[in-house]
Order: sequence, then C-alpha cells, then structure tokens
Amino acid sequence: MQRPDNDAYFMRMAELVASRSTCLRRQVGAVVVKEKRVLTTGYNGAPKGLKHCGEVGCVREQNNVESGTRHELCRGVHAEQNAVIQAAYFGVSIKDASIYTTNFPCVLCAKIIVNAGIREVIYKDEYIDELSRDILKESKVSVRRYLE
Repeated sequence: MQRPDNDAYFMRMAELVASRSTCLRRQVGAVVVKEKRVLTTGYNGAPKGLKHCGEVGCVREQNNVESGTRHELCRGVHAEQNAVIQAAYFGVSIKDASIYTTNFPCVLCAKIIVNAGIREVIYKDEYIDELSRDILKESKVSVRRYLE
C-alpha cells in the first residue's frame, strides 16, 4: 500500500466529510489544516437543530434558482462556513491555516476565508464564481486545484 501525500490525505478527508452533507443539490466538505494537523471540518447542510432539506425540500429547487446565484436563498450553511464556525465555537485559531474543500468556494465563503486569516485554499472540483476568484486573488490567499 502506498502512503498518500498530504494533499491526497486531507482531500480524502474532505470527501469523507462531504458524505455527511444534507444538501439535496451538492455535497461539499471542508477540512481546515495547520502544520499538517486537522483543526476543524465542515459540510453543507441546515443549521444545527433545524430540519434538513430532505425533510422540507430545497428552497433553491422550488424557486428555480440557478447554481452560483442568490446564495442567501438556501437553508444550508456552506462547508467552508461550518468549518470556520466550528473553529470559533471551540476557540481554535485558524489564522495562517489551509482549507481543503471539495468545491471551489463561493463568494460568501471566500470573504469568510479571507477574514478568518486562512492563507491557502486547495479545492478539487470547479465552481464558477468569478467574484470569489477576484476576492481571493486580491487578498493574496493562495489558491490551487488538487488534481489526483
């Protein structure tokens, strides 16, 4: 058995975390890492204590909301958001950390990533959001795509 490198190891974790998602449209996982140690994880789904989309339906599908638009029209909290929230909840500093995510972050998550002090985004699958790319570039957050 071949030992995976760090990128493969943490991205596989992000994929496992994504399997906990309760979103009907897209399963996303995120893992925040610093000094080769996992600090927090997050997946997309309804806020704690609320019914999952599978129980109440998808607001975005019900209203024919196009992917990549109107992020506020969703019951779910994004994976990256949940990973940052988890750090705040447990008092874990994620300044200068990296975040592995199964999808390129949306603009809302990009702004949170910047303000949380995360220095690097490693993503697997594309998500079209040019403003997100612009914000990450302007803030000098390193962004790279993970290729297996």
